[in-house]
Order: sequence, then C-alpha cells, then structure tokens
Amino acid sequence: MEPLLVLLTEWWWIGPAAAGAGTVGWIGVRRTRRRSLPAGATATGDRAARAWASRPMGKAAARRLELDSALLDLQNARHAVTRGRADVKVADAEVVRAQAERAASRVSGDVVAAARQRLIDAQRDLRAATAEVRARRAGVKAAKAMLPAIRSGNAPLPVARLLADHDAILARWMSYETDPGLAIDYPAMTDSGSPLLADFLRAHERAQWLRPASVHTRLEPAEYLAYRDAVRRTGHAFDRAERAARLGGEQPSLDAGDTWSRVASDLAETAQRALARSMESMGRAAAGQRAERAAKRTSAQAPDADGPAPRRPFWPPPARDRPQPPSR
Repeated sequence: MEPLLVLLTEWWWIGPAAAGAGTVGWIGVRRTRRRSLPAGATATGDRAARAWASRPMGKAAARRLELDSALLDLQNARHAVTRGRADVKVADAEVVRAQAERAASRVSGDVVAAARQRLIDAQRDLRAATAEVRARRAGVKAAKAMLPAIRSGNAPLPVARLLADHDAILARWMSYETDPGLAIDYPAMTDSGSPLLADFLRAHERAQWLRPASVHTRLEPAEYLAYRDAVRRTGHAFDRAERAARLGGEQPSLDAGDTWSRVASDLAETAQRALARSMESMGRAAAGQRAERAAKRTSAQAPDADGPAPRRPFWPPPARDRPQPPSR
C-alpha cells in the first residue's frame, strides 16, 4: 500500500497535464478553422449554407422563380424612385441656396448653373426610374401570365429558358469561330482587338461566371436576376458587334449601365413576350372554336333515331308565304 501512495504522490500531475494539453490543442485547431473562414462567417453557419446550397431547388420554387424575381425587381425599382425623389429635393434645395448666395454676391453664376445642372440630372434620373418601374410592372404581369403554362408543363422552367437563351448566344458566337466562310466574310467577329467584340467577351465572362450548374441548382431571386441581366447584356453586346461587323464598320459602344437603354430593351422584350403569349392564346381560342363548330356540324348531320323532327312554323312568315291582300 505504501509504494502505491508514494507513486501517486510523485505522479499526480500527469492526468491534469494531459487534460490541459488536449484542451489547448482543441482550442488551437478551432481557432485555425475559424481564421480560415471568410469574415463574419462561422463554422456552423458555413456548413449550413453549403448544405442548403447543395440541395436541389423544389418544384414550386423553380416554377415561381421568375415571378419572385420580377417582384424583387419591382421592389428595387420602387426603391430607386424613392431615392430619386430625395435626390431631386436635395438638388432643388441646392439651387435655392445657390440663388440666395448669388443674390448676396457670395458666389458666381457658375455655381448657380452647376446647381441647376445637378437638378436637371436628378430629374432625368427620376424619370428614368419611374419608367423602369413601369417596365418592372409589365415584367411582373408577364411572369404571372406565364405561371399557369409553367405549372401545366406547357412552358419550360425559368432557369431552363434562360439557359437556352444563353446557349443560343454562345452558338451564334461559335458559328463565327468555327465556320471559315463566316470568319473570312466578317473578320471583325474574330478580331479580339475590336472594341465591340471586347465588350461582348467581358459580358460573356460575367454571364458564364453567374451561370448555374444545372436547371435544378438552387437559386435565390437576386441570383436569378443577376444571371438574367448578364445574359441580356451579353445578347445586346453580341447584337451590336454582329451588326457593326455586317455593316463593315464600328459603331459606338453603349454603356451597359445606361438606364434608358436598359429600360427600352426590357420594354421591348416584355412586349415581345406578351405578343407571343397573345398570339398563342388567340391560336388556342381559334382552334377551340373550330373544334366546337365541327362538333356542332357533326351532330347536326348525324341521323336522328326517331326520325326527322317536324318543322315548326314561325311567325311572322316570310313575305312570299303571306296571303295576298284582296284586290279592290
């Protein structure tokens, strides 16, 4: 018993030291993992985000993605109108202040002119934001009109349609890269030094980076909007480059952030989609009417089992069947 007590007296520190070393090592590993994460992220939150992003998108969410994105786009456009109105008020106040200081001979007329120019710019931006709200409302109506067809399976999912549009643009571009005849006829479409082609390549790189891996990839409405806008900019840039190449000269490149051009393109695209849906609805209605008339004609020509129905007289009778008045 005494040797055991002596041993415990001399080696009692081994257990606490091992436990302390394990705790310190675990804390060091956890700090290393936390430092490797992005700023503001945690290990638990990062794992949850990756697990959520890896899940496929549900059917209901995939069908409503375009509508949800259109509603988010409309909300952003309304926020832009609110900011534009505030900017107009601030610019108007600056004009009044500059005019007062000009009346007191504190500033020159250039300051008043600059303040008025800022007011004009703010008013122009507000008009553009208001027009964009109208365009976004049309987009919401178009998305709502497409939802029944998507739910019934007569129209593709929004992501699938957007991927198809992107692939169509890439196919048009690759035709110039792979066809020797087109490359000879339109050398500007393969010249990397062309400014318009450079604009298209930059837009294409952005769209390719935002492109989802598949149709079932989970996308938030903001991510869908970013990819949709990137695909639209890519298509517009390619159209400008192709038009300039076929005309044999360079055309001025439009700024991708120009509000009026973006609103005009969105309105044109919305109008085209609405026209296509209207034509499709008219075609279905005409087909239904033709089928109904054919069914009525068939039922009218079919023989009755009980024989022909007796002819009923109607009143008033035709003029040729009326009795002649007595002659005087």
